Amino acid sequence: MNAILYILIILIPVIAQINISSSYGKYKKVKNSTGLSGFEVARKILDANGLEDIYVVETNGNLTDHYDPNRKVIKLSKDIFKGETIAAASVAAHECGHAIQDKESYTFMRIRSFLVPVVNLVSSFSWAVIFIGLISEAFNIFIFGIGLISIGLIFQLVTLPVEFDASKRAKKELEKLNLIGKGEDVGVSKMLGAAAMTYVASVLTSVLQIIRLIAVFNDRR
Repeated sequence: MNAILYILIILIPVIAQINISSSYGKYKKVKNSTGLSGFEVARKILDANGLEDIYVVETNGNLTDHYDPNRKVIKLSKDIFKGETIAAASVAAHECGHAIQDKESYTFMRIRSFLVPVVNLVSSFSWAVIFIGLISEAFNIFIFGIGLISIGLIFQLVTLPVEFDASKRAKKELEKLNLIGKGEDVGVSKMLGAAAMTYVASVLTSVLQIIRLIAVFNDRR
């Protein structure tokens, strides 16, 4: 059983990553009919929603796009910022979805923001606690470590509705503002769907990791 769990823990995120890389690789080559860059798409969505104060800037890396709620800025990677493609429009609109969530104080986004410092803190020593519990075969310490890891799982679970809702908002804004052409919504859905599956994969991986740890502890006992 441990071997199967270990294989799944490795395999699930790999499959999700291959899926998003494949979708991104395909649709970053497909020009959108409007000829708008990711920056222009983001700017139009933000302005249409009264978010003129949100900056859209270019950042380094590949698929490093994100919305920073503290600095009120959307950061788009080079290919997304400058690209006039289905992928660029999809990703830019998705990040705008997060900005709109922030404006409307979307509940799950507020919960996720609250959990960020907590997760950052516990993640730095949770595995050390797990290791001590396993080595010493101390059930209480081990369970405490599992509890710390579970906080990260809760964070991932809260992230799911945040990401799915941002994608839903993105598609709505792209269609409402005529930022994509006829038939291009299929590509947008595939891009955003593949991205969402990476978060689902993270949740499944974390659940399987916890199950594997419990199985390992029971074996040692």
